[in-house]
Amino acid sequence: MAHQDASSQRNIIMEMKNHLSGIEPQIQNVVATVTLGCKLDLRKIAASAKNAEYNPKRFAAVIIRLKDPKTTALVFASGKMVCTGARSEEDAQLAAKKYAKMIQKTGYPDAVFKDFQVQNIVASCGVQFPIRLEGIAFSHSLFATYEPELFPGLIYRMKSPKIVLLIFVSGKVVLTGAKNKVDIFDAFMKIFPTLQQFKKGDSTMVPRPLPAIQS
Repeated sequence: MAHQDASSQRNIIMEMKNHLSGIEPQIQNVVATVTLGCKLDLRKIAASAKNAEYNPKRFAAVIIRLKDPKTTALVFASGKMVCTGARSEEDAQLAAKKYAKMIQKTGYPDAVFKDFQVQNIVASCGVQFPIRLEGIAFSHSLFATYEPELFPGLIYRMKSPKIVLLIFVSGKVVLTGAKNKVDIFDAFMKIFPTLQQFKKGDSTMVPRPLPAIQS
């Protein structure tokens, strides 16, 4: 469901608002990219822009920070910019526009704001009960990886929407790889019945493999 129409997106948002869990994943970080449309002299920008730093020996980009929305921009000499740290898609776009205006004021009037694109959204939530990760790993082995000696969480690669979920024994769930919040909501609603099924403390033994969430 990577390309839902507007009606489908509205339906998913309404389902999330009324979901039986009463839980809604909260966005923790939005990473977006923008093209400024011109080559840039990073030293010139670092010397002129507020809250900017540039250390080419460490990183080939100017780092600029905004307080509102609280974000960080990585500005490259090619004219590409990465904006990170926003807590919503709207804030990411607003911040990126502010950064573009800052670049214009450093002596680049031809700099433009174009090709804004969300590259990744990270969200998290807690389901308020512990989870038997071994059970999920066994029953959803096509999609789930659990190697506690390497990483304490179970990694679940959902196919539709294409989201990676990190699921922890404590009940914490991290969702990453989304391009919009609708996919975050959709993925959580699809995985929640599985989390309930493998709630720790239930007396059921690990069952035989079940049909996968995605067909």
